[in-house]
Amino acid sequence: MAGRLTGKVALISGGAGGCGLAASELFAAEGARVGIVDLPSSRGAAVAEAIRAAGGEAVFAPADVSVSGEVTAAVRAVEAAFGNITVLFNHAGILAVGPFLETEEAEWDRLMAVNVRSMFLMTKAVLPGMIAAGGGSIVCTSSISAVAATPMEVLYDTTKGACHMFARAIAVEFRDRGIRCNAVCPGFIATDHGRREIAGLSRYGIDVSDAAIAAQQGRLCEPVEVARAALFLASDEASFVSGTHLFVDNAFTAV
Repeated sequence: MAGRLTGKVALISGGAGGCGLAASELFAAEGARVGIVDLPSSRGAAVAEAIRAAGGEAVFAPADVSVSGEVTAAVRAVEAAFGNITVLFNHAGILAVGPFLETEEAEWDRLMAVNVRSMFLMTKAVLPGMIAAGGGSIVCTSSISAVAATPMEVLYDTTKGACHMFARAIAVEFRDRGIRCNAVCPGFIATDHGRREIAGLSRYGIDVSDAAIAAQQGRLCEPVEVARAALFLASDEASFVSGTHLFVDNAFTAV
C-alpha cells in the first residue's frame, strides 16, 4: 500500500536520527507533509532537504523539546508551513544507565525533561490545531522498559512507564474530540541510542550479549520496523485503535 498518510501533516520529535529518522522518511514517502523537530545541532536540515529532493515535503524546526518556548516556536513553524498538525509522533528521548544509588538529581531531572516533559509540551502545543482540524493521531515512543524492568535503568524505566500512562490518559480524555493516542514500545534497537544502551549495560555486568538478545527477541530491531508500527498507528488503518501499547519486540515481553 502507498499514500497511507496522504493529506496529513505529521510532526516528528527526534526526527533527525534513529527510529525518528526512519519515521520522517517513511511518513513522507507515505504522503505526509513532515515537520522534523530535533536539536539545532542535529542533521534535521539535511534530512528535510533529502526528503524534498526525493519528492516529498518536509521542513526542519530546531528545538530542545524539553523547553516550552522552543517547542511552541517549532510547532508554530510547522503549522505555518503546512497547516494544522494531524499526526504527532512524540519520539524524542534519551537514556541513562547506571546504579540507582549513584544517580544525581540533575540526571533524573534531565531524563524526565526530555522523555516525559517533552511529550506534555508537544502534545499541549499540537492538540488545539489537531482538534480544530477535526481530529488526528498521536503516537508516543515508549519501550519494553515500561513493563520489563532492567537493572541499572531505574530512571529510564520510570520515564517509559510515564509514557505508557500518558498515551492512555490522553486517549481517554480526547477520544470524543476525534483524537487517538497510542504508544509504540520497541525492544532493543539497532540504532546509536540502542547500541549505547547495550554498551552501558554491559559495563555493569548485565548480559546483553548477542546470545542473550537472540534468546530474548531473536535479533536487534531495525529502526524502520519501529517506524512501520508508528505509521500504522498514525494512519486511518488504526481508526479504532486508541489507548493501546503496540510492542515491537519480537515476543520479548511475551515470555
